[in-house]
Amino acid sequence: MIPSPPVTYQTAISDREKDPPREHRGAESRVNMLTNMAASLQSARFSTNYSPLSSNFNQTSLISATSRLKSSQLEPNYGAKRRWRRNLVVAASAESESGGAERFYLNFTGFPFPLGPFLNRRTIRTEAVKGCIWLFEQEQALGFSSVSTNIRMTVIKLKSGGLWVHAPIAPTKECIQLLKELDAPVEYIILPTFAYEHKIFVGPFSRKFPRAQIWVAPRQWSWPVNLPLEFFGIFRAKPLKDEDDSTPWSNEIEQKILSSPEVGIGPYVEVAFYHKKSRTLLVTDAVIFVPRQPPECISKESLLESAKNGLAVKLLSKGKEVPDEPVVDDKLNRQKGWERMVLQILFLGPSNLLEPTASFAQMSQKLIVSPIVKTLVFSKVPEKVRDWIDRIVRDWKFQRVIPAHFAAPINASRSDFLTAFSFLDELLGERVATQPSLSILFSSLMGRAASYFPPDDMKTLSSLDQFLVSVGAVKKTVSGRKR
Repeated sequence: MIPSPPVTYQTAISDREKDPPREHRGAESRVNMLTNMAASLQSARFSTNYSPLSSNFNQTSLISATSRLKSSQLEPNYGAKRRWRRNLVVAASAESESGGAERFYLNFTGFPFPLGPFLNRRTIRTEAVKGCIWLFEQEQALGFSSVSTNIRMTVIKLKSGGLWVHAPIAPTKECIQLLKELDAPVEYIILPTFAYEHKIFVGPFSRKFPRAQIWVAPRQWSWPVNLPLEFFGIFRAKPLKDEDDSTPWSNEIEQKILSSPEVGIGPYVEVAFYHKKSRTLLVTDAVIFVPRQPPECISKESLLESAKNGLAVKLLSKGKEVPDEPVVDDKLNRQKGWERMVLQILFLGPSNLLEPTASFAQMSQKLIVSPIVKTLVFSKVPEKVRDWIDRIVRDWKFQRVIPAHFAAPINASRSDFLTAFSFLDELLGERVATQPSLSILFSSLMGRAASYFPPDDMKTLSSLDQFLVSVGAVKKTVSGRKR
């Protein structure tokens, strides 16, 4: 059996080393409450930011937030002979009795499914690289379903002392407070993709920092109506360019753009970034790493709802009898809920939601390209994707990867990254000898088993792909060998 690459997902301990004593927190909260009440009475106004597609109502908080300490230890993925542990700094989200107000964000938009949660979004802040890179995460749900994952904003502190913000999330009061605690001005706001789930927050977020420059991936589009960026509340945006050394951050952060031909209703565009000082690669949807445990930002209510044997489970149970029993709140049911969420996100219609553990085990704890992205996008434009990947691996000696979903940061080398894209060899043939080193090529070939997807789980996605091709909604291939 070929071992999977030594990729690991880092979790964390609190970055607040000096948390106030418990007996002082109540007094501090009461003082802040009175201060905020006085401020609110003096201003006598209700602040509202509005865009045509999303609304962010920032209600005045009456009680200040306090921080929690959380710690966990890192365990590397199987496949490495030597097991080791490493600590990573993470900050807990703010919590208070008025958490609902601090997390309030009204959003009912999205086609064909609105993006939830519709009223409240909890924010978790994690320090990925000490004093340099922070991750902000919120739950993101698909419409009215019980399927959720996390969405991530990455913040890098530049040498200027300012902040570079990648893929903004919903600017709740809690989120903005956690960002302001970094005590640095936001200088640049980056939209690295065309994807609606990331685009929708850029406008409301930018209005919180009107002095910040907005930079967006090229060839923006929306569906079913191709709307201009201004309709999303994004104004005075500058276009990102491939390998552009004229950007104000070019000495610290480099960029490479994947801009594919139209594979159906529009082109796939994603900008990868490389932070040179920390040797960190930032992507949006190109790769993911599914952790065994659910991200902290996903609520227990969502996990338990997913653990219920509803209609989806009855349809996707391989003909087995589905028991109708209440779901109690325990570790096993929360884990079942997470495993079901993951399989539906990755495959749309997995083969067995009733017993998801086996398929989940095959898809977790390794760096992969999402089956949906692989099947519906990357397999259509393999030459474009390979060129992008090869340029990334050739020029950037990264040691960690931060995607916009699932686990991060991920300890991953260039060979691990190539392994995730080994399916391109099936479409284009073996790689020519232009790679940076034979060791990277060897590791990619040896680790090909890491990109294996269970055939039974792929059936629904493959059928959808064939249907979309047959009706002309998606092209069979734009480049490379036709399958």
